[in-house]
Amino acid sequence: MRDDAQQTTTATTGETSENTGGNTGGAPPLIPRPETLRTRPGRLVLGPEAGVQAPDDIAGLVRGYLGLTGSGPGVELTLRDDATLGDEGYRLVVDEQGARGAAATATGLRWAVQTLRQLWRDGGLPLVEIEDRPRYAWRGSHLDVARHWFPLSFLRRYVDLMALYKLNTLHLHLTDDQGWRFEVARYPLLTEIGAHRTGSVVGHAREGRADSVPHGGFYTQRELRELVDHAAARGVRIMPEIDAPGHMQAAISAYPWLGNDPARQLPVRIEWGISRHVLNARERTVEFVTDVLDELLDVFPFEYVHIGGDEVPTHEWVASPEARERAAAEGLAGPERLLGWWSGRLADHLTKRGRRVAVWDELIEEGVPEGAAVFAWQNQERVALAQRAGLDLVAVPQQYTYLDYAESGDPAEPLAIGTGLPLARVHGYQPPASALGIQGQLWSEYLPTPADVEWRAFPRLAAIAETGWSSAERDFAEFRARLTGHLPLLDALDVHYRPLSAP
Repeated sequence: MRDDAQQTTTATTGETSENTGGNTGGAPPLIPRPETLRTRPGRLVLGPEAGVQAPDDIAGLVRGYLGLTGSGPGVELTLRDDATLGDEGYRLVVDEQGARGAAATATGLRWAVQTLRQLWRDGGLPLVEIEDRPRYAWRGSHLDVARHWFPLSFLRRYVDLMALYKLNTLHLHLTDDQGWRFEVARYPLLTEIGAHRTGSVVGHAREGRADSVPHGGFYTQRELRELVDHAAARGVRIMPEIDAPGHMQAAISAYPWLGNDPARQLPVRIEWGISRHVLNARERTVEFVTDVLDELLDVFPFEYVHIGGDEVPTHEWVASPEARERAAAEGLAGPERLLGWWSGRLADHLTKRGRRVAVWDELIEEGVPEGAAVFAWQNQERVALAQRAGLDLVAVPQQYTYLDYAESGDPAEPLAIGTGLPLARVHGYQPPASALGIQGQLWSEYLPTPADVEWRAFPRLAAIAETGWSSAERDFAEFRARLTGHLPLLDALDVHYRPLSAP
């Protein structure tokens, strides 16, 4: 510490108290709750001369979040060989001399930065000692950019908000019946045609109304590489999803030979719900998808690639002599079993490229590819089924984690696909201890704007983060009190969250 007029750090001291769970008392409102948090009365104030000592990319984050541009004492973050912290744990001390953090990995340091980001108020930090590590390795958020396209600037902002809560995986749903958002150099019509539809549903899908306002957009591979880099700098990896062989009407509209009736020109689907039009079972169609995946792998380095496999109607396969012949040739009981064949072919291709696949839970009956992660979404029974089968599991049951559902059925709530998922229910969900982890889903049929996404995501995504990170017993009253103290930060970040007082 400097002791002249240019002094950059000051603090007052007092007795130490400890908070390892239960009531937060005077503890700072951190989300997710740290494993161990000790506080003392007083505050460390960092003036304009305060600096940052840390690995370059980590230092840049601190400067960006805290606005520290000087070269004097302030924040010091270091890598240490400490196996007890694991891949994502960290220690952080804020005292009269400054803020000092340590971790065994750069990811751990990044989470220490996010804790500093939450602690930072009016140019200062409370005096704390924290030791922290996550409960689950997979803590994610799914975002559907196929039903509604969102600007790349919002995706960067969303990643930054995920990182605030130490969520480490963005599941990016890039393709569906209503839009194809990933640029594929080998198949340009996917974005020239498949990325645009002539209208969208008006009101709830069950009302059967639509407008004639064109909607479209896609991301270039260069843009997505930039997003991957932006996310990696904040400790977030991105898992892309190309959903196959169902949810493919946008692709079939671009290349009709992919469908089971190649002479028919389908539009990019306007209606929500499930299209009955699926990929055919020709070898050339399998090659099409593997070609797409090859370009995808060059953009997204994360080991997992999600290949969908959900909600695949079999009507067209049953009616197709070609599909029936393929099923017979593959020794399948009938064309209804082609879903498992499709997923196996794509998984084999990705395995040869050194990647692992993720699938939705429909594949449990069809045959989960070896080494795949299963996203059990339909209900808690599907979670238990995947667990009993010994599968790598990410628990995402819609009754607890589908954040596009409204919190209540009050008429004042914005339109949603369903209702009845209040904050307390999200917070109360506990995945199996053996699961890889948990993530919150945001399907975008009823989320046409970034503001709509934020309203549904926050603050319930904070509850998902709490479940994924904290090993403490769930106490909703304590969490809500902490969340109340945390919301001014979301106000400062101009997040369009749903107020706790909303109906």
